[in-house]
Amino acid sequence: MTEDGKDERRPAGGLEASVMAALWAADGPLTPGQVQAGLGADLARTTVTTILSRLHDKGVVERQRRGRGFVYFPVQEVQDAHGLTARRMHTELDRDSDRETVLARFVAQLNPDDERILRDLLESDG
Repeated sequence: MTEDGKDERRPAGGLEASVMAALWAADGPLTPGQVQAGLGADLARTTVTTILSRLHDKGVVERQRRGRGFVYFPVQEVQDAHGLTARRMHTELDRDSDRETVLARFVAQLNPDDERILRDLLESDG
């Protein structure tokens, strides 16, 4: 808690982003304990393990058995924060069966600059 008695909370996804940053910075797969040490935060190892398990369930990290536990590493298409954001967007889109309506509403809510960027991307050859 802060001095005024309010809880100091991370923004939504903040802890996941921190865990992903630790994995991206690593030279190879990490155990939950290694991720915890890399974060330098006052987090329980079980909390880090839970976050890693959730990221695995979302398809953002892969894991391999090592001894009695697992080591974790980012999936190939999510090698940076931009890839993680794109993956989240795909996950949200996949949750609704009416993709056309979801995409139409997404585009309708874009600001003019973002709409121009999206149009340019869709019209480009790459």
